Amino acid sequence: MIKVGIFGATGYTGAELIRWLARHRRVRIVFAHSESHAGVKLSDVMPCLFDLPLVQADDALLDEVDIVFSCLPHGASAELCKRALEAGKRVVDFSADFRLRDAATYAEWYKHAHPYPELLAEAVYGLPEVYRRDIADAQLVANPGCYPTSIILALLPLLELGALADPVIIADSKSGVSGAGRKPSQATHFVEVNESLAPYNIGHAHRHVPEIEQELNAAWRNDADRSESDRDARAALRVIFSPHLLPISRGMLSMIYVRLTPQAARQDWHAIFVRRYEGEPFVRVLPKGQVATIAHAAHTNYAVLSVHPVADMPDRLQIVSCIDNLVKGASGQAVQNMNVMFGLDECEGLR
Repeated sequence: MIKVGIFGATGYTGAELIRWLARHRRVRIVFAHSESHAGVKLSDVMPCLFDLPLVQADDALLDEVDIVFSCLPHGASAELCKRALEAGKRVVDFSADFRLRDAATYAEWYKHAHPYPELLAEAVYGLPEVYRRDIADAQLVANPGCYPTSIILALLPLLELGALADPVIIADSKSGVSGAGRKPSQATHFVEVNESLAPYNIGHAHRHVPEIEQELNAAWRNDADRSESDRDARAALRVIFSPHLLPISRGMLSMIYVRLTPQAARQDWHAIFVRRYEGEPFVRVLPKGQVATIAHAAHTNYAVLSVHPVADMPDRLQIVSCIDNLVKGASGQAVQNMNVMFGLDECEGLR
């Protein structure tokens, strides 16, 4: 039995994590943390049937757990992750605190110095479709962001085969409002969101941009079919990322636009995507002619992709990528990572 502790249990991702862990046959939740609601039960804080007592961080029973999930925001998460690591526990962090490999990049985008830059080299980016072997041995896993998960999975087959003619990628993404977190703001108020579609943080400004570009460039540089000198000569990939808020609770759709090299333009990219993700338990490539929608992925840990050549423009390709931002984009992927870390069936608790 894997004994689990959860920091930040009363946010959307914390509550979603508890729902998935409750159906996991190999897990027991030892503690659930909330500084603002310590002393009451989770069911007192939100409408649910989980009567888990909530404790302050100082009362968290770290000695009694095998793994800690931190569902706290960036900045707040690093401190408690450090505490768990020093106690010898494995950690899956939901925040951005350990996703970026460079401390200067973190400081630039998050406007404060990283409190533990020495841990950045230790952290493994928690996308099993890329880093499964590293995750298995990791002490600290940085659970990916929801937007990056949808975008990276949509582009991996192209990057791994060196298929892009243009280093600038357009990613037009739309998310349910739960992606903004549980803390209320004017922008996420029902009246502001309902019957509307609102772009935000556009113009290479969203904090997920460096995470997306970091991972896209890692795959781009690792193209095995190119010489090292060719890879070094490539321009760094950049992403024009346009996130939007949809008037729905959960779900995410990313539409990706790319330009292909002349050689790549002659390939059957649907077949290539099918081959790349064959055997991946939580990536589904739809048949030709079908278009991925949020309904395909909502309430599941699946990323659902569809691949679309552009008529009369053979060097252009569109990829639609849909996930549930709270599941494959957060809590479900965290459980998937835990399963990999402990050598379990990757699908345990997730189907």
